[in-house]
Parts: sequence; structure tokens; C-alpha cells
Amino acid sequence: MLYFVGHPCLSQVFDSLVVKKSDRSLIAYHLGKKIKQYTISLGGQPIGPKEKEGDQKTPEGLYFIDSKNPDSGYYKNLGVSYPNKIDKERCNKSGLKPGGAIKIHGIRNGLGFLGKLQRWVDWTAGCISVTNDEMDEIYENTKVGTPILILP
Repeated sequence: MLYFVGHPCLSQVFDSLVVKKSDRSLIAYHLGKKIKQYTISLGGQPIGPKEKEGDQKTPEGLYFIDSKNPDSGYYKNLGVSYPNKIDKERCNKSGLKPGGAIKIHGIRNGLGFLGKLQRWVDWTAGCISVTNDEMDEIYENTKVGTPILILP
């Protein structure tokens, strides 16, 4: 577990995450207190909620971290429980497939040297990307089941 020097919640895991797409930020909380904020990259078409498979949009709504993968093609990742019931119902009504495999992840394996440069563009297929060092922090301090609210 990481320790956040100077913060009153030393050694506490993140118990909720909030993504603000318009600000390109992921904010980690413990007991309602902001612990850490990260600058993120999003899907290639970041404005608006995910509507269908392949639209390169990052979903919006309340989800949960549903998995942890230490050996992903993008360094490490945390799975986001998209699509939720609301997403599935919306897509069923419109006859579209909702897609899936939305993650919080690091940089594609072999390209970690890009570091913060990856933030210059929204480049994912709908995921939320941070640097590999940041992914280490988030991965270590986030448990499966943690709620994640993704806002416009």
C-alpha cells in the first residue's frame, strides 16, 4: 500500500473514484476526502456518453471496479463495470450493442517511455488512461468493488 505523506488518511485505500471527463481528471477519495487527483486521457471521441460498441466514447454514469489485471496489454488495468443495467436497456431499445472492456489503464506495453506525453491527445477506444507510475498507485490502492462515478 502506498503512503501519502502529509495527508491525514495515510495508508488508506481509495474507497471511491470520480472521473470528470470535461476536466480530464480522475479523483480518488477516502471517507469523502480527496486523496489524489490524476490527469487522464479518454476515448478518441470523448464528448457525450458511450452509446454503442466502437464509438470511442468513455461511458458516463455510476459503475464499479470489477476486476484487476496486473498483466494487461496496457501495463496494468482496473476493469469498469460498463455496461450497467441502464446502458444495456438503452442499447436494447435502440438495437445497438453497448460494447464493453472499459478499463482504467496505463500506457500500451512498450510505449511507457511516453509518460505524461500520452495526455496530449484522447487516444483510447473509450478507456481512461494514466501514466504507468500513476497506474501503480491507483492499482495498489483500489479494491474490486470500489464505486466509480464518471461525469461529463
